[in-house]
Amino acid sequence: MRDLTQIWVYLSASPLLFLTLTLIAFQFGTWIYQRSGGLPLFNPVLIAVIVLVALLSLTGTSYETYFEGAQFVHFLLGPATVALAIPLYRQFERVRRSALALGVSLICGSLTAIVSALGIGWLTGASHDTLMSLAPKSVTAPVAMAITEQLGGLPSLTAVLVMLTGITGAILGPMLLTLIGVSDWRARGFALGAASHGIGTARALQESEIAGAFSGLAMGLNALATAILLPLLWRLVF
Repeated sequence: MRDLTQIWVYLSASPLLFLTLTLIAFQFGTWIYQRSGGLPLFNPVLIAVIVLVALLSLTGTSYETYFEGAQFVHFLLGPATVALAIPLYRQFERVRRSALALGVSLICGSLTAIVSALGIGWLTGASHDTLMSLAPKSVTAPVAMAITEQLGGLPSLTAVLVMLTGITGAILGPMLLTLIGVSDWRARGFALGAASHGIGTARALQESEIAGAFSGLAMGLNALATAILLPLLWRLVF
């Protein structure tokens, strides 16, 4: 056991270790997801998070040490987000024809996400800092953390809430949309992107390219809308 500990201490000094473990954890999650027949409960991101958290907890590794290697994956979030423009470009004509409906849906979706988060948090007795951190939970992490910091909240808490929102939306979103009879790929994709940002968009792309394109559009527009609406609502209400 002592030898294994010494080996771990030696390996943990290399940032490439945690990059490799992150990729392995996601591949393991993908394998489980495929073996389950695509059950949303076995979302690859959720499984990877559970595996990595368990590993870091068992080995006593700090998040800062882990991020030295994982930052390479973090860097790729930018190019991956930009790459969402490709399916959007391919569906540009559908987007143009649906512009009015998308605009109304965007405002309704953004306001619903903000008001519901604040309302549930207030009813459950959340602190002022928690409410500020909870409000932008449906926005992609970098924008959500910037909004929280501007409002005086806790960006680290917001990052966790954003991740949980994305995973929950990717797991339950498609089932709920099917349950209420939403079958149009445009509507399904836009709803997932507005509610569950990047993780929801990844799930929408698994359903269809049309859903993925509208989800990517919703993710970007909702980030912009929330950055404008949330500070205004916050000043009016609080």
